[in-house]
Amino acid sequence: MLRLNILLASLVASPALAAFRSDHADFIKQRRDGGDPTQPVGTNPISKFSTQYLGQQTANNSCSHRDLGFTGELQGKWYAIFGDTLWCDQGVTDPSKDPDGFHGMVRDAVSLMTNNPLVVEDMHLNNDSPVRHQLQFVPFNAAWGETNTYGFGGTSLVETANGAGAVFYLVNANDDGLKGAGVAKVELVNGEPTVTQRFGNNGYWWPVQNLPRYGDVAAFRDPRSDYIYAWGGAPTPVTDNIGSQYVYLLRVKAADAYDLSKYEYWWGTAGGGWKQGQPLTQFGAQNAVMWFVGQGQFVWSDFFQCYIYVHLSPGGSDVLLRTATSLEGPWTPDVKVYTATPIGGGLTYAGVAHPYLDTSGKTLTISYTNNNHIEVIKVTFSK
Repeated sequence: MLRLNILLASLVASPALAAFRSDHADFIKQRRDGGDPTQPVGTNPISKFSTQYLGQQTANNSCSHRDLGFTGELQGKWYAIFGDTLWCDQGVTDPSKDPDGFHGMVRDAVSLMTNNPLVVEDMHLNNDSPVRHQLQFVPFNAAWGETNTYGFGGTSLVETANGAGAVFYLVNANDDGLKGAGVAKVELVNGEPTVTQRFGNNGYWWPVQNLPRYGDVAAFRDPRSDYIYAWGGAPTPVTDNIGSQYVYLLRVKAADAYDLSKYEYWWGTAGGGWKQGQPLTQFGAQNAVMWFVGQGQFVWSDFFQCYIYVHLSPGGSDVLLRTATSLEGPWTPDVKVYTATPIGGGLTYAGVAHPYLDTSGKTLTISYTNNNHIEVIKVTFSK
């Protein structure tokens, strides 16, 4: 996702990073001294584990460089939603052998997961020869002023009802900035997940000028309830080092995912909890559920009997897991299960879970982006 690359790069390279770290340290102390619901509490049950690096993920029927790859289920199969997908040169079948230069791209794409986390099957291929490449997953709409350069950063595919699904995405107009967070209906068409409808008068429901970017951090179909949950960052006018890092939460019953009036917004325990049809208008610790986390993915762990959030440290390379018994939190401190080695000095981000590979929860396979490569690790837990 180009937007995330730019944000992380500016954070790492900015002369203000030292000031940010100072503010961060002061804020952590305040959190420990006060009643902040985003503060980690308790003990993380993930204490005994081993981690194995598996390799890099590639497609078996196409060839590209990409990021993200958040996974989600639809009609019994698991799919990955990728961000910026940079096509390899004509005829190239191995990304490591791709010559320098720009060979075409789309701003997002979808692939079918296989039983091997290092192999995906790309969907919606074009007619390039001899190697076909992916077409865009979330379509742009010229009637809304969008062009083929617009970004639609999406997180996990979530199942709704009657065999359909949904994807949350963030409309990025590049130099004109972020527009809003939206939801699209996804249906299987000729066996491939296909966006069949985008909602909202301008293709999004939550304008970023006054509402959180719901779904930009994560989206999750909770297997223990009827709900879909989506997490998002602060509205774009919130730019201070502390306030801009809060994460806000909404939910909706899966069967009602295409009806904006049915969405519920978390106002925080002190603010009255869940409120249907009342978008959040107050932003700060008391209304948030997390602070300073990377994009990631949630899973329910039968092994630990709790939820796990998989993410990478913002601006860093640590793969982190935190846990909670409720999706509203509070969350335990993070446990580091792996540290990636940045490729070519690039960025590492976006923790992705592959829970379908071991439903017992004894192991958890995780992927992440490393400078437009998808790397995969496997964590084995014990008690």
